[in-house]
Amino acid sequence: MRIAVNTRFLLKDYLEGYGHFLHEIVRRMTAAHPEHEFIFLFDRPFDEKFVFGKNVTPVVLGPAARHPLLWKYWYDFKIPSALKKYKADVFFSADGFCSGRTTVPQCLVLHDLAFLHYPAGIPKTQLSYYKRNTPDFIRKAKKIITVSDFSRKDILEHYPEAAGKISVIHNGIRPSFHPQSYEEREAVKQKYTGGAAYFLSAGSIHPRKNGMNLLKAFSLFKKRQQSSLKLVFAGRLAWQYEAFTESLKSYKYRHDVILTGYLPEEELAALTAGAYALVYPSFFEGFGLPVAEAMQSGVPVITSENSAMQEIAGDAALYADPHNIQSIADQLMRIYKDERLRDQLQLKGLERATAFDWDKAASQYWKVIEETIA
Repeated sequence: MRIAVNTRFLLKDYLEGYGHFLHEIVRRMTAAHPEHEFIFLFDRPFDEKFVFGKNVTPVVLGPAARHPLLWKYWYDFKIPSALKKYKADVFFSADGFCSGRTTVPQCLVLHDLAFLHYPAGIPKTQLSYYKRNTPDFIRKAKKIITVSDFSRKDILEHYPEAAGKISVIHNGIRPSFHPQSYEEREAVKQKYTGGAAYFLSAGSIHPRKNGMNLLKAFSLFKKRQQSSLKLVFAGRLAWQYEAFTESLKSYKYRHDVILTGYLPEEELAALTAGAYALVYPSFFEGFGLPVAEAMQSGVPVITSENSAMQEIAGDAALYADPHNIQSIADQLMRIYKDERLRDQLQLKGLERATAFDWDKAASQYWKVIEETIA
């Protein structure tokens, strides 16, 4: 069997979101099925480390598909041509897009419908592309996978034509995220905060991640607690971040806020394990991987009460209304004051995290790919 895989998010020098997801799934599938051939379809020069085995054939289909016109060209012209040339039996696409111009069976991963629920944070041309084409993608795909039951219900509510071909497979957690020793945690604090304890916000910085409300909540926390705790944002400046960075210039507690920029996996794992708590007040998530990673690291979690967050964290987190600054601040203060609560959340989080396993997920993905061909 020949499985063509959309690998355009396996980016040299950094992985985020879809890239991390794809890396964990496809490297396991290629290793578990050496009897099958995998055609990796990149849209730009790739890192050889992403060629996971002898059963992987990497192919570059330029130009790089990084805006809607090129998305359309890449998926509807470059992809069909490559699928025909390499005689693919199935096309696996994990970024929510698929091709409208191929007869090859397609397995689509649609992580969430954030573009419908939080359109304000998406450039207009991209938003228009999502709204116009997602119904076609859903109709065209033979099988659809999403990452939470919340997302499954949401997709079916907006696109009932997905019924009968959609399944849920939870994400896993990378093993690099784990509890670390006292000495390791202290070393991380020395490196990033001069030895001070810190709240961590993990993920790229853009409006949907709600960094502005977190800054305002942190300000309330500092005023009431007179604490030395810092707030660390670990992630690149992604898009529409100007209001966030501009506000920092006059922010009263600017010296207590650290922006690390993009971090490689090992650095992010160490920073996560060293945190006093993860604070993840996103407006909308289909899964919320930083929440699961913090739980596996033995770190308490404060997150949003909406979207998929309660499905992922269960009783192992504190929840806040992401639109309510006081609600976020109250949970910061609650976790700061109550060491017993922190200990309980750490233990519950470690137990909860065992449910999320990439090996299990990759096996489930393989079964759906086989069903796509059947």
